[in-house]
Amino acid sequence: MPISIATEGAPKTLDELKELLKDDIKVKVAGIDVDGILRGKYMSKSKFLGAVEGDGFGFCSVIFGWDMHDTVYPHELLISNKANGYHDLLAQIDLATYRRIPWEGGVPFFLVSFLDPETREPLFADPRSVIRKAMEQASAKGWECMAGAEYEYFNFKETPQSIADKKFSNLSPMTTGMHGYSLLRTTLNQDYFTSLFDESVKFGVEVEGHHTETGPGVFETALAYTSALRMADNAILFKFLAKSIGMKMGVLPTFMAKPWGGLPGCSGHIHVSLRNAEGVNIFAQKGKEPRKDATYPDTKFLSQEGEWFLAGVLDGLPDVMPMLVPTINGYKRLLGGENFWAPSAITYGYDSRAASIRIISPPSVPPSATRFEVRVPGADMNPYFAFSAIFLLGLRGIEKKLALPCPPMSDPSITKETVTKLPMSLEAAAERMMRSQSVAREILGDDFVEHFGGTRMHEVALWNEAVTNWEVERYFELA
Repeated sequence: MPISIATEGAPKTLDELKELLKDDIKVKVAGIDVDGILRGKYMSKSKFLGAVEGDGFGFCSVIFGWDMHDTVYPHELLISNKANGYHDLLAQIDLATYRRIPWEGGVPFFLVSFLDPETREPLFADPRSVIRKAMEQASAKGWECMAGAEYEYFNFKETPQSIADKKFSNLSPMTTGMHGYSLLRTTLNQDYFTSLFDESVKFGVEVEGHHTETGPGVFETALAYTSALRMADNAILFKFLAKSIGMKMGVLPTFMAKPWGGLPGCSGHIHVSLRNAEGVNIFAQKGKEPRKDATYPDTKFLSQEGEWFLAGVLDGLPDVMPMLVPTINGYKRLLGGENFWAPSAITYGYDSRAASIRIISPPSVPPSATRFEVRVPGADMNPYFAFSAIFLLGLRGIEKKLALPCPPMSDPSITKETVTKLPMSLEAAAERMMRSQSVAREILGDDFVEHFGGTRMHEVALWNEAVTNWEVERYFELA
């Protein structure tokens, strides 16, 4: 079945595109790197139209050969290195992603996907290509991957220059105190708060809910459920929007998973389901009665396919942790995270916010809304990789008809002592993902695992070499 991601007004033909851009002189384009950072530029309209008519345009491969601070990986990886001269990739413009950027004078904007310049095949590490792999597997069965994302993020009365000047210390939160779901706190900085919602809608990033969350200056924004690739696009573009609007208003949002110790971290919960060509939810139990052969009461309103999908995710979750928690800091959100509903073990349960996977099904929602909420990722996730991992694991579970590996959290046998822990550092997670027989290699392929795993081990090496303030304060005088 076709993969639906098109935005409102997206052109379907070159003639429609030319008409759409008749009054424009430039176009903004962007792709996504492995860290989930937008990398792009302005193009003249004539060059842009030429790229659409052809195969695409050249884009330096170094965005897959350096880290988020543009440091080339010392251990060079396959895509971009000295041996190939950091050659160009082919950037293919996706017309279905058409938007206009309201805070940049309405300039037209398109996302690109990257292709290997020699084979013209999708680049194995390109985030948009990876998620298409999952969606195509589902499409082969007549299903569509559906997803949603929720972001929590701290907001500071700072600028990029001020935080550099302060050396990232003693930053000023936008508001003080713990004010989850506060109507009063939104009156402070109201223009910024409301602009995030209003500009998102104008930008084609539909918002479902927007409110304050517990913590000084913390917001939570839930993006409207849609097709998984469109959801990943919307999620990455919401970060771009929030940071852009914030810069104009003297506010700096951060999607870092754990910016402060002793306070809740910033989650990036994702919701997933499958539907067929008629729009029927594959995870929903047919009829109003519970499924008689459900393994546990918690899964009685899931279909058999839904239970197999859940089993697949639970089975492979430890092997894909870097795709859900890709940073050093992200694991600090999970360590001791039970205090803040940040799960650190292979757990699931009906409507359980304490579990890694929350089953959302009747009777709390109608059957059509049946889905899984994966609560492991932080707000620093790359949504393309997070969605890809979950869907590929779940589809593997359906294909292999996997059994649930453990009881739900409601079962008395499930305690802190009996649960299986997830890897609790980026180093442990990357090593597990990269081992020879990992589930990650099975579902994503060796090339992806070697490349992405190599980028994560680069982060580990930088962390291991760093001397932190904590170390100096603890050891300087007394050691």
